[in-house]
Amino acid sequence: MKTFLILGAGTGGTMVANKMAEILDTQEWRIVIVDRDETHYYQPGFLFIPFGTYSPSDVVKPKRNFLPPQVDVIFSDIELIEPDKNRVKLGRAKKTINYDYLVISTGSHIHPEETPGLDDEAAWMKNVFPFYTLEGATKLGNFLKFWKGGRMVLNISEMPIKCPVAPLEFLFLADWFFHERGIRDKVEIVFATPLPGAFTKPRASAVLGGMLDDKGINLQPEFTIMEVDHAKQVIRSYDETEIGYDLLVTIPTNMGAEVIGHSGMGDELNFVPANKHTLQSDKWENVWIIGDAGNVPASKAGSVAHFMLDVLIENIHRHMEGLEPLPDFDGHANCYIESGFEKGVLIDFNYDVEPLPGKYPLPGFGPFSLLKESYANHWGKMMFRWMYWNILLKGGEMPFESQMSMAGKWE
Repeated sequence: MKTFLILGAGTGGTMVANKMAEILDTQEWRIVIVDRDETHYYQPGFLFIPFGTYSPSDVVKPKRNFLPPQVDVIFSDIELIEPDKNRVKLGRAKKTINYDYLVISTGSHIHPEETPGLDDEAAWMKNVFPFYTLEGATKLGNFLKFWKGGRMVLNISEMPIKCPVAPLEFLFLADWFFHERGIRDKVEIVFATPLPGAFTKPRASAVLGGMLDDKGINLQPEFTIMEVDHAKQVIRSYDETEIGYDLLVTIPTNMGAEVIGHSGMGDELNFVPANKHTLQSDKWENVWIIGDAGNVPASKAGSVAHFMLDVLIENIHRHMEGLEPLPDFDGHANCYIESGFEKGVLIDFNYDVEPLPGKYPLPGFGPFSLLKESYANHWGKMMFRWMYWNILLKGGEMPFESQMSMAGKWE
């Protein structure tokens, strides 16, 4: 019997497991998925926890609930991947799995220890918090309940990061939250980013940067952090620029899974080099990536994993039939950006086309507006949690095409 092995049961891995369970003959194929954690996290929901919109219970469910019964689920750490030998060694499970096909969906994770000062456990989470983890978002929420004001600095350590719009969403929601509490005039909000502007794409960066200005949020571009000085309560860049803080919301360096590095399969940030259009590993033809695990220059976000899915499944199926994979993944991403006060912005883009104004998904009708604030965009964001748990994870059909369409957009 042949083995189809998936490493990681997050968004990408779960979708692949559900799709392959529909396609592969269980008399011929064994489908195995490995993950060290039995809990599935709805990571977009972490953003809302500091502001009391969601509680931790809103963003966690058992992973088994979303995996089909014909898939062999193993909860274990992964000790080593040996792609030249087509096998994976598991730690806690104490077994070796030989595979015919491997999909790597091990995601990305924050590494505060990459920045001096962020690895100081004595100071960590007193007035320095991440929100890219459930623990960090929850502790930040507890801090904000009683904070009286001061200077709040949000800093991105380096790119790439998961969900590149999340820092902007946090800033916009913080502006709303402090208004709601009646202390906005007592809070200075600073955004220190290594990017030259508010976002990675120039046109969207101009629009979103304008929104920061309108909300009185101070943008500090091209700030490349060197260290956090807890004694002085400053973050310091390599050119010795200092920004003081009373509250630091940090987005540490994001890296791929450590086992990718230990196995010699990754780049300097432990992301697996892969063809950005086919999603096939650059080095091993029976190894594929989905979601955040690869080095493809697409946004590391759940919507991108969804858009990768159909291309990945078709290309793996083609490879099984002895055919060449098709270069069909265009880097498509779309992201709802919460902008506060029950409004949001939607952006839709790919490798070659940056976010443009227009209507989505129906040309001229929408109901969502692109690159423009609207109430509908906010409700689209809020409805997505239900769609995620009930449709997307299970590999169900979503009303969005994998390839980006120019219909309804204008230059």
